[in-house]
Amino acid sequence: MTRTDPVIIVGGGQSGLAAARAALDAGLRPVVLHAGAEPVGSWPHYYDSLTLFSPARHSALPGMPFAGDPDRYPHRDEVVDYLRHHARTLDVEVRTRARAVAVRSTPHGGYLVRTDTGDELAGVGVVAATGSFGRPYIPSLPGRGDYGGDLRHVADYRHPDGYAGKRVVVVGAGNSAVQVAYELATHARVTLATREPVRFLPQRIRGRDLHHWLHVTRGDRLPRAVITRIVRHATVLDAGRYRKAITSGELPRREMFTRFTADGVIWSDGTHEAVDAVILATGYRPDLDYLAPLDTLDHGTPRQRGGISTTHPGLVYLGLEFQRSFASNTLRGVGRDAAHVIAALAAQASRRPRLERQGHRRAAARQRPDIAGRH
Repeated sequence: MTRTDPVIIVGGGQSGLAAARAALDAGLRPVVLHAGAEPVGSWPHYYDSLTLFSPARHSALPGMPFAGDPDRYPHRDEVVDYLRHHARTLDVEVRTRARAVAVRSTPHGGYLVRTDTGDELAGVGVVAATGSFGRPYIPSLPGRGDYGGDLRHVADYRHPDGYAGKRVVVVGAGNSAVQVAYELATHARVTLATREPVRFLPQRIRGRDLHHWLHVTRGDRLPRAVITRIVRHATVLDAGRYRKAITSGELPRREMFTRFTADGVIWSDGTHEAVDAVILATGYRPDLDYLAPLDTLDHGTPRQRGGISTTHPGLVYLGLEFQRSFASNTLRGVGRDAAHVIAALAAQASRRPRLERQGHRRAAARQRPDIAGRH
């Protein structure tokens, strides 16, 4: 295989599109595989009211700013339209409704990617850019199997319709948990259940959005080792309304319940409460089952450093949380990571022809008869 062979990008969302642009810039030939009907990632499946937590000017992929007011916070559907337009501007092959189900290495350093349609694609390298939305994390809570109410992950929540007048518990202390709980509180009787008090970050500082200051101070680029020492707990970006709702009791917050019952939950103080629905905003895990044949996953987590596989040359990752920085799995940060991992992949592709020739010579030498040994 050579640099003219394709780089297979698994995933057609923000990470996959950023990888495709970076691959083109590096002189590689990307082919994007996307499980959905169009390359817009998981964005159409998020809850209806979702807006970005960063303004448009700080939320774009490389080479294509958001149109319109740069200080607005784009809605979910605006992001879908943005990604759809971005994909159309890229001169790359995008195969939709093609879910990668298995990736295997070849004898001379390339990869074969098999899809759910039975097709196999050979590539000089693989970019695992499937994010995590396809693998919501549901903790093993005591009594979960006994609960007869509506139990779902926030990945399956869309809007408050159907919750009117019901008793609902939202579990989690991050942005999604608080935003969904706040929205539901105008329609239902809601409690936010968390293990620790909710921690807030101000959305605006001195009249400017937080992301402006992250940009000018380069805080968005702090390496993982630094940022994980600073940010040890989930935090919620807030202009003031969420904190006010919790402190005023408009959105009650309680310490996490200890177990489910058939019709509700047992709170930490031992009291039982009947609950109609529980929504788990408990995060996600990398969605990488298709890499299982490579034996590169450690309980589902890839063995990598900065997005570059530590087990397989030519395999790289994009969109992992804290992959290289605080912004790695965001629209505003994935482009930098894409340039980094594609540079490593391009360097590997450049070395591969020489390595393949050496491999062929070694194979030929093994097949030649040993003349001296026959006398």
